[in-house]
Amino acid sequence: MSRILIDTNIVIDLLAMRKDFYDEAADLFSRADKKELNLAISALTFANTNYILTKLKSAKEAREILRKFKLLVEILSLDDKITQLALSDDNFPDFEDGLQYYSAMENHIDIILTRNKRDFKNSKIPVLTAKEFLAKK
Repeated sequence: MSRILIDTNIVIDLLAMRKDFYDEAADLFSRADKKELNLAISALTFANTNYILTKLKSAKEAREILRKFKLLVEILSLDDKITQLALSDDNFPDFEDGLQYYSAMENHIDIILTRNKRDFKNSKIPVLTAKEFLAKK
């Protein structure tokens, strides 16, 4: 089974129930819940999602949502090597995208799913939108 890195925007689409993007995100994570997909996120995504959720809900509600969500994904750690790679790579002007990309590279991820493919235009890993990925399934 392919290992898939889910970009922060798709995680927030699901957990914040973003109107135009929720259904695709929900489909992905529903398949993960059924063990049809092996989804991973970076530790950075987990932290950023908590930050966004606490703007929408209480800190207690955000943590409860994240406790349940954590059961659906593997959380990839960030380390010195990944940080250095992201800092050194001018192909990723957005440092956060670089951290996610190198988390994927270092953890042998097969596919990256995002709503912003241009953020990963120099990726050596295939990059798809959730819609593109689901159309292939």
